Amino acid sequence: MNKVLRASLIAAGLMTSSVAAHAACGIEGGRVNIIGNEFPAIQTIGAGAVACAGDGVEITANLTKEHKELQVPGLSGDVAEYTVAIVANSSIVPLMSNGLIRPLDDLIAKHGGNFGDNQKITIGGKTMAIGFMANAQHLVYRKDILADAGIEPPTTYEEVLAASKMLKEKGAMKYPFGAAYAAGWGIAQEFNNMFIGMGGEFFKDSTPMPNVNNEKGIATLEMMKAMTTQMNPDFLTLNNNEINAEWKAGNVAMMQMWGSRAGPLLAGEETAPGVAENTVLAGPLTAGGGSIPATTLWWDGFTIATNISDEDAEASYLAMINAIDPSIMNDEVATQAVWMIEGYEPTPASAGVFATINAGAQPYPMIPYNTHLHSALGEELPDFFSGNESAEKTLADVEAAYMVKAREAGVAGL
Repeated sequence: MNKVLRASLIAAGLMTSSVAAHAACGIEGGRVNIIGNEFPAIQTIGAGAVACAGDGVEITANLTKEHKELQVPGLSGDVAEYTVAIVANSSIVPLMSNGLIRPLDDLIAKHGGNFGDNQKITIGGKTMAIGFMANAQHLVYRKDILADAGIEPPTTYEEVLAASKMLKEKGAMKYPFGAAYAAGWGIAQEFNNMFIGMGGEFFKDSTPMPNVNNEKGIATLEMMKAMTTQMNPDFLTLNNNEINAEWKAGNVAMMQMWGSRAGPLLAGEETAPGVAENTVLAGPLTAGGGSIPATTLWWDGFTIATNISDEDAEASYLAMINAIDPSIMNDEVATQAVWMIEGYEPTPASAGVFATINAGAQPYPMIPYNTHLHSALGEELPDFFSGNESAEKTLADVEAAYMVKAREAGVAGL
């Protein structure tokens, strides 16, 4: 699926042929309750689904940055609280592992949908999600600030570090670099990005045995810690929303950010003068002298809960295919994401994601036990960045915490 995903995204327009469009939502009854992330592209999808409400059909959406913590419990009841989970590469895994989402093939056969075959996220021969956008983290920089300091746009983390130090020395900016290092999921993802760029392999010989406590893992932590010297000292509390706010305020010259959040940066919404017009969306950075992009390629899509009635499942499917219908595409929506929707044409806001795809970025691993490693990283890494532990001790703790989580989850081979 990962190879197919990359090939599909590189294709012009990001779409294959589509099937016939629904003229209306066509929902006759049922309940729809959506859980998902909160950035603009997802908000557009949520609004599109909610627009199908009426005539006794209740449709609600909880779009929040805490969506990952809410999805599993919210879909686990005898009758799931949520009927739809908007997911990505990583967040689909625990839902599948616990049998909380249903295959969509019967719904597709009955109702179709105006989407291409490349949007079908097929796992184990079954369509488990419908993708609607691609995403990746990549470099964003201020061309005016770099030019004034005589700095060429960086392409490696080492160059970003050197550029940041120069800006500090010149008094141009107090904290030149920004990234979402908030303790938990965010800092774990930044480790994943850097570790991949260092050439690391998360597991040993295609087994569930962890493989981060080694020279590449140490090099990853050392580079990450070097970057924090150029960041706001409260970096362990700063998530994507807060880093974006720092950018808009003109407090950051370079940052690692998601392509899905790039549109508002270029539009200049609630942004200090001079920021938007000098914002450049660049490609991914490399690290440690490697050629592999220090980032990951993602898709976002929707899934339907297992523990709901067939009526609710049908209503949820119809609401969601209405929400991703090509008719939603206009100039404003097009800037919100790299859409896997027919009619989407690449925009300036998608430049960074396309550069990441073309650089050969690896997809985030969709394997069941990787979610336990991600969780362990999020819990244990703050001890290193707070100065309480060495890199070696922290990585040993990560692997030990992973083993506990994976064994408790029944991962075989441990």
